[in-house]
Amino acid sequence: MDQVKQGTDALFILLGAIMVLAMHAGFAFLELGTVRKKNQVNALVKILVDFSVSTIAYFFVGYSVAYGVSFFTGAEALAAKNGYELVKFFFLLTFAAAIPAIVSGGIAERARFGPQLIATAVLVGLIYPLFEGVAWNQLFGIQGWIKAWTGAEFHDFAGSVVVHAVGGWIGLAAVLLLGARAGRYRKDGMISAHPPSSIPFLALGAWILAVGWFGFNVMSAQTIDKISGLVAVNSLMAMVGGTLVATLMGKNDPGFAYNGPLAGLVAVCAGSDVMHPLGALLVGGIAGAIFVSMFTLTQNKWRIDDVLGVWPLHGLCGAWGGIACGIFGLKSLGGLGGVTLAAQVVGTLMGVAWALVGGFAVYGALKLAMGLRLSAEEEYEGADLSIHKIGSTPDREVSW
Repeated sequence: MDQVKQGTDALFILLGAIMVLAMHAGFAFLELGTVRKKNQVNALVKILVDFSVSTIAYFFVGYSVAYGVSFFTGAEALAAKNGYELVKFFFLLTFAAAIPAIVSGGIAERARFGPQLIATAVLVGLIYPLFEGVAWNQLFGIQGWIKAWTGAEFHDFAGSVVVHAVGGWIGLAAVLLLGARAGRYRKDGMISAHPPSSIPFLALGAWILAVGWFGFNVMSAQTIDKISGLVAVNSLMAMVGGTLVATLMGKNDPGFAYNGPLAGLVAVCAGSDVMHPLGALLVGGIAGAIFVSMFTLTQNKWRIDDVLGVWPLHGLCGAWGGIACGIFGLKSLGGLGGVTLAAQVVGTLMGVAWALVGGFAVYGALKLAMGLRLSAEEEYEGADLSIHKIGSTPDREVSW
């Protein structure tokens, strides 16, 4: 029975890893559909190569930083317990690789390819794993300190803060350092729309992400005996809440409608294992409202050119999810308990602060050392032809 349990656990987490790996196709198509046509190829290539760099950085450095596990042993040791530790690495790698995938959407259409790959290696190898280890592996004893002070540890079941808020706030730092796309905000005060190139591809990306998210959340249990149907239903309810509120507030705009479910899913990750489904519905709905209102504010009032709205979607909705866990996870509001609002606020603020420090440090250093932006001519021509020498319709667009 032990052998069957080990094999079942390995298969369980492997299926989760595959589902979250598929989410990276969602990141790619969401970005492809949102950017202009001359930058579609770059979106596709960037997500794939970022994932590959993330794998190397996390295998050799990041996983060891977070969990103290090294893979520099013989294959016999690695294969123990059906290779569960290796498959666990694969699963957690897909989470780590979401950080550069999130950032990618914010800096789209004007970022250089090489510096972004360097940033990916540092973020996934060092910046993200340090906070991951704090939240999920008792690194530095910080969780013990939070518990002693607030009565509970910081709880983030599937990464509202560890993955999404951290990725979103790093993305904000990158966007601010990079600056707006050429022509986006004119000197006369007018704003150039830069509309999406493909609503169908944007919708496809959102659907792939939403489906994969059930692996992201449910398989965060990591072993078959800890699987919870509550996590699945809470994820569903948050997704629906985010969709309906974003569609209503966004006045049926498809961009808001298809980012609404993602906002809800981002927010429910932290407390999906402790909330009541009605609480999850409210958390998702509030997240949808946060995304629509803050995306509009950042783009039109504050003039922050965050192309896919990664800061409102991941940064703010992720932070909301971390805090909401300490509200709707309470027994008095129908939750399972074991959480406190104070612990959630402290842990969330720590994640946000660390992301901002790491984001400005990494992208600030790269900006000084080699620059982050394409040249004005390259940006005008588009990242596809400037970087990859081919457009999304190569029968008509070829650069020799």
